Amino acid sequence: MSIAEFYQQLLSNLRETTLIEIVAVLFGLLSVWYSKKVNILVYPTGIVNVLIYVYICFYAKLYADMGINVVYFVMSVYGWYHWTHPKKDKQLPSVAFCSRGQHIIAVVASLFFFVVLSFLLINYTDSNVPYWDSFTTAVFITGMWLMALKKVENWIYWIIGDLVSVPLYFYKGLVFTSMQFTVFLIIAVMGYLAWRKTALNA
Repeated sequence: MSIAEFYQQLLSNLRETTLIEIVAVLFGLLSVWYSKKVNILVYPTGIVNVLIYVYICFYAKLYADMGINVVYFVMSVYGWYHWTHPKKDKQLPSVAFCSRGQHIIAVVASLFFFVVLSFLLINYTDSNVPYWDSFTTAVFITGMWLMALKKVENWIYWIIGDLVSVPLYFYKGLVFTSMQFTVFLIIAVMGYLAWRKTALNA
């Protein structure tokens, strides 16, 4: 694709951007920003974002991403509860690094979700990007779980997923969402550095 063709596609996609996508993007940006700040508002803003994206991804035929937004909703409720209801005689969870066991679980879980989702998308949907859709979904599920546990490494999974999502959503014609993931990527890098500093100083 030439620069002129890229520019024309960008303008065309921007003109076709819907209000509902813009609202979803705004709430998504707020959610990631609050996550970086370790602010509980990450969850209510994130819930609005993911519910809208269930609808958007269905019509874009990004079925795994649609499914992950349902998972995001469940994990957001879990994370919201986990952050505000510590176990008896324990303080609220603080930012920390993953244990060796958690690292292993995260990697194995990502591989498991990728294999399962790829199989489902290839055999039971009309997705034309099954592997990329499955990959981003797998790493984002793991990232969401680690964020709920307040683990620094959650940002690494978000960064990896964002790097793939930027071109993926542009390819699917959701250019405003692609731009959102570009901002997500920048915030994720900032979030990783901020959480790492917090964990090292704990």
